[in-house]
Amino acid sequence: MRLDPKRISIFVGHYGSGKTEVSINYALAVKRLREKVTIVDLDIVNPYYRTKDAQAVLEAGGVRLMSSEFANTNVDIPSLPVGTNSLFDDREAAVIMDVGGDDDGAIVLGSLQSRIEAERYDMFYVFNERRLLTCDAASALEYMRDIEQASRLKVTGIINNTNLAYETDEETVLRSLPAARELSELSGVPVVMTSVREDIASGLEGRVENLFPIKINIKHLWL
Repeated sequence: MRLDPKRISIFVGHYGSGKTEVSINYALAVKRLREKVTIVDLDIVNPYYRTKDAQAVLEAGGVRLMSSEFANTNVDIPSLPVGTNSLFDDREAAVIMDVGGDDDGAIVLGSLQSRIEAERYDMFYVFNERRLLTCDAASALEYMRDIEQASRLKVTGIINNTNLAYETDEETVLRSLPAARELSELSGVPVVMTSVREDIASGLEGRVENLFPIKINIKHLWL
């Protein structure tokens, strides 16, 4: 698919939707279009699946990572990365924000709302039909609205990231398309891309619109 990134791109969604992987891949893709790209770990809720886990991959791809000094430590103190406000000073740099799950994680955006709205931005809701609490469009819409209320920002695009981790196959993705379309119809927000593991992307070419192949950059021992 052809990307047209705004100055600020925000990734939100339900816990376990896969938004961190999608945001990492998106940042690397944007780097091929923009000279300066920063990805910000704004997850102050979940100590697992942090953007910082892909620090080496991001740095190798030329993407600057900004994260809390307590990320990936045994110190559980919710805090914003130092220098977060400086992200609004350099208008030439693209900024990708990986936000914590649900409305609990989206609260952090409330403190940045006025500065974000002064910019060209997208807020992408990452949808995974295979998560128990977002297994249908109505449930997913409820989470979307809660996130919007907590962040005081509007979702501008839906990313269908339906997956079963390494058990995902082409059929998993194809079966999710009706639910993603229904979520779009209920919310009035377009599905802007469907992200899939790159090893199954070739079998979905021409069958899924706006396909966005991604690499799995965060690996854990239990997977």
